[in-house]
Amino acid sequence: MIGLRAHGIRLRRLRLHGGDRTYDVDFRASDDSPRPLSVLAGAFSTGKTTILEFVDYCLGASDHPRHPEIMPKVKAATLEVELSGSPYLVERTVGEPSMFAYVRPGRLDELGAAPPVRRPLRPAGNPESLSSMLLSHCKLQGVRLSQETEDPLSFRDLMWLCFLPNERLDDKDLLFESVPMKHLKLRQVVDVVFDVHDDHSVEIGRRIRNLEAELGAARTAYRTAEQLVDEQRVGNRGDLEALHHSAKDELAECAQALAALDTQARADTRFAEELRERHHAAAQEARTAAATLRDRETQLQRMTTLRGTYADDVSKWTMLAEAERLFEPMRVTACPSCLAPLAGGESHCPACRLPITGGGAVDVSGELRSARTRLGELTRYLEELEAELPGLRIEAERAQEAEARAAAEVDAMTAHAVTPYLAQRDALARRREEAAATLQRAVSGLRLVQSLERRANGILQQMDQIAAHREELSAAGGQARRASRSAVVRRVGERYREILAAWKYPKLADAYLAEDLTPYMRGEPYTAASSGGRTLIALAWQLALFEIAWESRSSHPGFLLLDSPQKNLGVAGDLADSQTIERIYRHLEDWLAGRGVGAQIVVADNAPPPAAAADVIVRFTRRPDQPPYGLIDDETG
Repeated sequence: MIGLRAHGIRLRRLRLHGGDRTYDVDFRASDDSPRPLSVLAGAFSTGKTTILEFVDYCLGASDHPRHPEIMPKVKAATLEVELSGSPYLVERTVGEPSMFAYVRPGRLDELGAAPPVRRPLRPAGNPESLSSMLLSHCKLQGVRLSQETEDPLSFRDLMWLCFLPNERLDDKDLLFESVPMKHLKLRQVVDVVFDVHDDHSVEIGRRIRNLEAELGAARTAYRTAEQLVDEQRVGNRGDLEALHHSAKDELAECAQALAALDTQARADTRFAEELRERHHAAAQEARTAAATLRDRETQLQRMTTLRGTYADDVSKWTMLAEAERLFEPMRVTACPSCLAPLAGGESHCPACRLPITGGGAVDVSGELRSARTRLGELTRYLEELEAELPGLRIEAERAQEAEARAAAEVDAMTAHAVTPYLAQRDALARRREEAAATLQRAVSGLRLVQSLERRANGILQQMDQIAAHREELSAAGGQARRASRSAVVRRVGERYREILAAWKYPKLADAYLAEDLTPYMRGEPYTAASSGGRTLIALAWQLALFEIAWESRSSHPGFLLLDSPQKNLGVAGDLADSQTIERIYRHLEDWLAGRGVGAQIVVADNAPPPAAAADVIVRFTRRPDQPPYGLIDDETG
């Protein structure tokens, strides 16, 4: 019976992945099991509803929250859940709504996680879809909503019974009355969950056949994997975990030993500090001498080229001056402008008074003297450099020899102290490499063993599901033993009235559920109640369906999300409303501790009563000086 009771879905952790950090919400108790009641508390606009919506998104919703603090920070969302008692991770990307979810067995931060399997979201009837996988753990995979249609049940339809969002609490569309087809489909989903739909027996038989085929394939795959693990000779889980721990301990010991060895080596070679300083000074002097020598050699090379250039200039100017002496200069005999005859030597034309250009001797003596002066200066500077270079070379060689001697002295003085440490470091390095190899071998072996265990758990879950279906089929054999739809509606209606009575709903009279599941109060449909009254009626209606489904061991997933249960329940400080709120939480705690053991409820509420403080898993403050500010705790602007 324990295995059958473990069917369904439980929430363990939600993780939003940012660029360089994560944002986590933990729904687990101290013993690592899912908490029966988890309350998300805090001021408005801090992320409480966002948490519920991201849970819904990971379970296949078409879109995710798009608040300004979410979009730039969050890149993906991962939900850790228990599916029929085994942990799984469901991940979806954030940004453009993804059409796939990535599912793998295991926990967040678990060593040796299996590779994820990509599951499409649509069509929901695809055997490989996320919806089919989730429904299989609720004993509802492949269920059709009626005999007249081939429309398969989707997990999104089932979420109507698992998530009561804020907007449905007080409006007049609790049962989707404004959309007739959706309203009809909700009733069909309730019938399927309570196993009172028309083709119940046929459907159970078909599910059993499908599960038996899957079980045969799973057993074949398990035998193949088991043979592979045996061939690898990896050992059992206990041995591998012990090997893993010992390898990690060995690596830690090696790291500590290396640190201690380095400290001791520095302490034992401290006596050579003066030699090291001397060697440092000699090395600095050798570098300075070598740099000076390179500088002078570079200057000599560059200045030699420049000297050649000036020597060519002196030769050209000398040749030009000698040409002036050897050849008579050309004389101008007519004005270039007006062609008037010139006597020679005039600077301006006597006729047009324009200056006369050209002709006459060219005086290059100034340029020749300047070039010779610069050539002489360069020659003297080059001679000084050439004279200086031999000394600089000798000085650089001496500095290098001094640095080498200082280094040799340091080596000679420290060799006897350092050599033993080198041997010890080599030994520690070998130990560290061996421990790292052992750790890798243990990790690989654990991955194989965990994979084999996951396959074995999957087989056990399928066997439990088949046993559960056969039990249902046996119970459905006689109409007298099978609860009719009217009986289910009557039982849910009685619980609906009991809940409202426990909350001391004012003027409670003639509260019941109609055959179409519409809640009535005082003989009127819920739409006639006040906004605060509709909030209480919607909560009682949703809880009644959830509680009866759980107690009757129906196909409900086993968890319920409630958003803002205090909506429209008066103003702060109102004694009557405060007492009603306390009664709501007391009812949740009492039921979860009694007939609801094993179920899970998550509530997002601005200000839960003090009596619920033990169930608060996070309290957002919206104050930068009192963390956590909100779900995205580093976005406080």
